[in-house]
Amino acid sequence: MSASAQAQKDYEILHKKSRYSRLLSGITALLDWDQETYMPVAASDIRAEQLKVLAGLIHKSKTSTAFAKALSKLIDLKTGKIKNKDLTTPQKAAVEVWRKDYLKEKCLPAAFVEEFAKTTSQSVVAWRTAKAQDTFHTFSPYLEKLIYMNRKKADLLGYEEHPYDALLDLYEPGATTKEVGIIFQSLQKSVTDLLKKIKSVKQIDDSFLFGKFDHHKQLEFAHVLMKEIGYDSSKGRLDISTHPFSSASHPTDSRITTRIHPTSVLSNILVVLHECGHALYEMGLPEEQYGSPLGESISLGLHESQSRWWETRIGLSRPFWDHFLPLLKKTFPQQLDKISIDHFHRAINKVEPSLIRVEADEVTYSLHVILRFELEKALIEGSLSVHEIPEAWNAKMQKLLELTPENNREGCLQDIHWSMGAFGYFPTYTLGNLYASHLFASFEKEHNDWQKRVAKGELLFIKEWLNKNVHHYGRQYNSKELLKHVTKKDFNADVFNSYLHNKYKEIYRIK
Repeated sequence: MSASAQAQKDYEILHKKSRYSRLLSGITALLDWDQETYMPVAASDIRAEQLKVLAGLIHKSKTSTAFAKALSKLIDLKTGKIKNKDLTTPQKAAVEVWRKDYLKEKCLPAAFVEEFAKTTSQSVVAWRTAKAQDTFHTFSPYLEKLIYMNRKKADLLGYEEHPYDALLDLYEPGATTKEVGIIFQSLQKSVTDLLKKIKSVKQIDDSFLFGKFDHHKQLEFAHVLMKEIGYDSSKGRLDISTHPFSSASHPTDSRITTRIHPTSVLSNILVVLHECGHALYEMGLPEEQYGSPLGESISLGLHESQSRWWETRIGLSRPFWDHFLPLLKKTFPQQLDKISIDHFHRAINKVEPSLIRVEADEVTYSLHVILRFELEKALIEGSLSVHEIPEAWNAKMQKLLELTPENNREGCLQDIHWSMGAFGYFPTYTLGNLYASHLFASFEKEHNDWQKRVAKGELLFIKEWLNKNVHHYGRQYNSKELLKHVTKKDFNADVFNSYLHNKYKEIYRIK
């Protein structure tokens, strides 16, 4: 057998072993999806046990002697030096990622992984009840345990400067607390300056967006949107959940959920576009690479760039509504028939500080994320305790957005992420906005007629561009490398700042 053939054989063996653990992860995703949608409340305890068992099996598979042996044939586990030069460039990148993932997984004891999975499953149920009843004290014991476990996880994984680095790296590989802090500090100043200018002029009337909008008609409209932007309903479905999310177990099974706001017609529309962005990423991953890093998404930040791309850059654009407003008027003629496209476009882009992150406008959204980042960092380093969270949350909300929640349901209990044990996740939401703007600049350069095409109802070319430039690479590149590969420029947060200022000065007619 030639050296090249042997390299491919060794790679296929490694891929096959990795595929097994990915199949188990897919089953976990389905159980998580069911827990958030259709699972009977009384099944929460057994579901926690099921997820614990699966977490143990996945960990065992990823750290097994057989997997390590297969991996070590292709790369030196200690030095990271590729042993076989006959691998293709993408394969070499995959092997390097496999090694990084393996070393991280080996840092975590099986018992810890299993306990973490069981605890988060129980915590999600406790959070849902606490949010509904506005009882932070019933959730706080679970939160205390999860913070303790995340601190332990950080210690096990290791870090150089701050324990939060280890957690952030799980969601955005290579990012550091210091780097994110610098970006957020600059962004906060830029957003605050823009917000002051917006507040100095006449506010936009968006009252027509609120009222009674039939639940079923909203869902019907959502399905039309999903189809037109390229969501394949034979590979997914739309359901209702407390907190909207996207869940994928394979490129042929990528599901999303939404929630119908009691009075806002725009809420469901933007949620569906957002979650479809996530789902289209998963559907766009190469099926033949399933189970290898080349069949996985790069990071949560890149994932968020896809959802925010569809939600804000497309879904809040004038051309998009040149096409879809007539259909929305037909769906809700009594409420919208007399509304002009100009008024509609300005109204859906109204900027006004609000309490709920997922309902936040494009300008103030990042302030919500900065708030959570600062609290998470303090909780992990130990400078903030769990019982202090409601007061600290309200104080930061007042400082950043000049608002104070009337209850914890609208404050520190609004998000599901902490109950999932996902500390280090929130920064990726804002990084996603920055990444999306960086990518969109290249898309716009390549398709300088995109607005005319979208206004005519042409949308599939957008998905095709993302498939080609982002999705099909899998994890061949990290976030910054992919951005450089696509845009030919180093990542720069200023692109997003410029976009915001230019867009909203026009929306609010600020000179």
